[in-house]
Amino acid sequence: MPQRSARGFTLIELLVVLTILALLLTIAAPRYFHGVDKAKEATLRSDLRNMREAIDQYYGDHARYPDSLDELVQRGYLRRVPADPITGSMETWLILPPPEEVEGQVSDIRSGAEGTGEDGIPYAEW
Repeated sequence: MPQRSARGFTLIELLVVLTILALLLTIAAPRYFHGVDKAKEATLRSDLRNMREAIDQYYGDHARYPDSLDELVQRGYLRRVPADPITGSMETWLILPPPEEVEGQVSDIRSGAEGTGEDGIPYAEW
């Protein structure tokens, strides 16, 4: 009997390997994307907390609210205005004004992102 050289893989071997890879990806991909979403939500919560603290500090120091988020940066209360991690933009922040009897334009801030967080609360209500 002539000897056949064993070069390369058979079609069956390749199909088995591809099937195993596909199974592993179907398990790993949803966990990865869920982890990315959780990280974005954690970053959003942290950014909101930091900006709200800066607004409160500004109010405590000046007895008025800032007129814009950029004023917080200019006065050194924030290094920069962060981008909303859900939308990826600095332009989507929802700025809430103070009551009419208080000076300034920014008393609170919320995310302008659509959708809800993992806890079922819309991002705009955080």
